[in-house]
Amino acid sequence: MENKPYRLGITVGRFQTFHNGHKFMIDKAVALCDRVGVFIGSSQESGTAKNPFDYETRKRLLTKIYGGRISVFPLPDIGVGNNSRWGDYVLDNVLDRFGELPDLLVSGKEVRRIDWFDSVKSLTIAELYVPKIIDISATQMREYFLTGNAEAWKRFSDPVLWDEFDTLRALVEAAQGNNKTASI
Repeated sequence: MENKPYRLGITVGRFQTFHNGHKFMIDKAVALCDRVGVFIGSSQESGTAKNPFDYETRKRLLTKIYGGRISVFPLPDIGVGNNSRWGDYVLDNVLDRFGELPDLLVSGKEVRRIDWFDSVKSLTIAELYVPKIIDISATQMREYFLTGNAEAWKRFSDPVLWDEFDTLRALVEAAQGNNKTASI
């Protein structure tokens, strides 16, 4: 292992669908941490307009890009929203998977993540909020699938994934019209 500033970094996301903004965030974690845990939120969700891809598909895409540089785990919703109870749940999952707590959380700068770890007394977890320097969202990426705009999708996705366009597009198209979701 390299001697990086942090032992264990984590990031959490739905990755519906993975795009270069997500990649920028995970790349930062990989650069700064000896080990990186990527927790796929709403892992129980699939086949809906908001969450077309199942956990295994999302894990496969991440693994295709990062190989063994990251560890990927499911993180099903528990219905509490983005608050300290959610933060406790995330930390319990990290502890179960790694046997230790993280010393860095890497995430996009979103207000809803600010109080995740407020309930944990005397715990120091550095938080790196990665600025949104790539103007893209997973919603827009799903729209590129629906319109068949492979070139626009490719501008915001890792070339390693380009051969996945048709497969992912079929999943997004099949999920249209299904707006039932338990995802928050």
